[in-house]
Amino acid sequence: MFRHTDHLQFQAKPEKPDPVYARKLQELIGGAYGEMTVTMQYLFQGWNCRMPGKYKDMIMDVATEEIGHVEMIATMVARLLEGAPATESTRAALADPVTAAVLGGMDPQHAIVGGGGALLADSNGVPWNGRYIIASGNLLADFRANVAAEAQGRVQTARLYNMTDDPGVRDMLRFNLARDTYHQNLWLAAIEELQADGLAGVVAPDALFDEEHAAHATQLWSLSDGNASAEGRWASGTAPDGQHTMDFLADPAPLGGPGTPPPPDPLLYATYDGKLGEPRKPELGTETGVIGKIKKAID
Repeated sequence: MFRHTDHLQFQAKPEKPDPVYARKLQELIGGAYGEMTVTMQYLFQGWNCRMPGKYKDMIMDVATEEIGHVEMIATMVARLLEGAPATESTRAALADPVTAAVLGGMDPQHAIVGGGGALLADSNGVPWNGRYIIASGNLLADFRANVAAEAQGRVQTARLYNMTDDPGVRDMLRFNLARDTYHQNLWLAAIEELQADGLAGVVAPDALFDEEHAAHATQLWSLSDGNASAEGRWASGTAPDGQHTMDFLADPAPLGGPGTPPPPDPLLYATYDGKLGEPRKPELGTETGVIGKIKKAID
């Protein structure tokens, strides 16, 4: 169950309207690393968490906080659009084509689609996409994605902070910067806690090491000009997981044969000269493999 209160999590009052900046601020709502993304990312991580207790509770705390961030920034966008387009920044953009190109102008969808309100879109008007979120069920992998999301979000917030001198907007962004700082530290601490509780190692998932090609789990392949990458921590010594070594391969060679695709199905009308022979006929159940088919027959 969710509850809503009329009071915003933090003040969202600009000193004056600015529809051009409102468009820029849309990135923090519907961009790939905007508040909508972290809201849905954390909600689905929390809903899908299989461990009642501190981890699930913490994820849901942060997820619910992020809902408030969406509302807060959406309110700020609406207030920045108040009276649009009759503002000084818009007049300047309309008066000079060069200035218009620099400022980018107001997003017309704010008026046409949103009725003077915020949109579920980024600063270019591209709709928010559920594919932005990461909720795999593996908490180590997810928490690392959360650190990255908060880091990217804070980078964008910092850039937007420097794009305005409005004291009201800056005051709100100071709050967002602080929460992004805390959330980065929170997810890093949560990763440490997972490891201390024995629920995760360093590599996600902490499994199948005996199945992988172990010889290829240790080397940085030098595949660009120069060998400066050999100077890094990642090229020598013990790996962070404590189970592998780190090494540098200066002259890697290809391990596979030519990457020639098979003959095409003639009904697909791909251009083909017949040199690769006839295409194979469709087979059902090939995903099982020979051993799997034998086992299935015996069972």
